[in-house]
Amino acid sequence: MTIRCQAAMAASQPLEPFCYDPEGLAPYDVDIAITHCGVCHSDIALLDNEWGWTVYPFVPGHEIIGTVRAVGPAVTIIAVGQRVGVGWQRSSCMECEWCRRGEETCCPNQQKTCIGHHGGFADAIRTDSRFVFPIPDALPAAGAAPLLCAGLTVYTPLRLDARPASRVGVIGIGGLGHLAVRFARAMGCEVTAFFPSPGEEERAQRLGAHHCVNTGDSAQMGRAAGSLDFLLSTVPVDLDWGMWLNILRPTGVLTLVGIPPGMISVPAASLITNQKSIRGTTMKNRAMMKEMLLFAALHGIVADVEILPLSDVNEAIQRVRKYQARYRMVLETGQAVPDSALRPERAVALV
Repeated sequence: MTIRCQAAMAASQPLEPFCYDPEGLAPYDVDIAITHCGVCHSDIALLDNEWGWTVYPFVPGHEIIGTVRAVGPAVTIIAVGQRVGVGWQRSSCMECEWCRRGEETCCPNQQKTCIGHHGGFADAIRTDSRFVFPIPDALPAAGAAPLLCAGLTVYTPLRLDARPASRVGVIGIGGLGHLAVRFARAMGCEVTAFFPSPGEEERAQRLGAHHCVNTGDSAQMGRAAGSLDFLLSTVPVDLDWGMWLNILRPTGVLTLVGIPPGMISVPAASLITNQKSIRGTTMKNRAMMKEMLLFAALHGIVADVEILPLSDVNEAIQRVRKYQARYRMVLETGQAVPDSALRPERAVALV
């Protein structure tokens, strides 16, 4: 089987048509014919090798929706013809302390969907069925694709630290933040949206925010002080973290899912005096993924997306780079790249 895709041949280079032959179908593997794949900011970081993990040629993509077309002999819970999704993690050892505790994302031998493997900017993928998730019929494919990464990223901390009637704030109403507002509202929280410029109120309220705060307005920020139980920062920028801790009520939690550069500095007294805390979270386990998808289906939660064909992948990447997407870019990847577009010297397998 040959998989046709779009790949970068070097850091920060445009993607181009590429193909490869995957390894043999292992007992727990499934083959998925991809129909849609989201474009995540993590894909951009990997394209540019910001984290030093990328091996080229590199095929991004880890917000994958498609249909199962073949299964390995040990697969029992995923069937041919089923619509499924694949997220950031593609496997774990299933034997270590963390896997036995249901914390597969902490497994030291876990593998990522598009790190050391070719990802979902392709017409197909072969991967471990134990990290493949049925997509509820109520979720449209394009809007559901970003749930596999962005959705679980924000659902996890809300699920762990927010409760019905909790006063929740979301910092940044973008690809992650717009889903956080929707999930928090559906969980029964009182939601405040924080954004850095005027004119966003109507959009935030449409997403489900009860209150809106322009972070550039000192009077609005002053009124917000001491008002929230939980704050979720979705932005990848350095902020005045001491100021944000001041927005929390006693015992409040500030959680980061956007990755700011450098070190985080906060006054120790602000943590100790009123028992506040600051933490980071990543996506939780497989059980949380299944729960999130069912919750999204029940409450009609999907991402706001702009859809482009796989052939326009470089345009989609540029829109993500420039923060122009409202709110996520999704590639329709069901149409294979024509054989005539493939350079023969590029038609090689990942070693």
